[in-house]
Amino acid sequence: MGYVYLALAIAVEVLGTSLLKSTEGFTRLWPSVLCLGSYGVAFALLSQVVKSVPVGVAYALWSGLGTVAIVAIGAMFLGEELNPLKVLGIALVVAGVVVLNVGGAH
Repeated sequence: MGYVYLALAIAVEVLGTSLLKSTEGFTRLWPSVLCLGSYGVAFALLSQVVKSVPVGVAYALWSGLGTVAIVAIGAMFLGEELNPLKVLGIALVVAGVVVLNVGGAH
């Protein structure tokens, strides 16, 4: 169940991060409320995750998969450039998460 909560935590955190630009520096009320609310829910879920998933694994997956998702969302929906250097960076993030998981963190 911990990994289900982790997937939900990542999804909600990615939602919050996706809303950051629309908050316009937290000057727009509803995007700001949704963004901060998303982060609150994400951290609440993450606090449940670490009861059953090692913190290092949980955080590696949280940050790594969240980063990959945000880069993809930025490229697809926010008009951000995706160049070979960024793709390499994403590959290194994914490789790091895989190494942490294979390295006996379970």
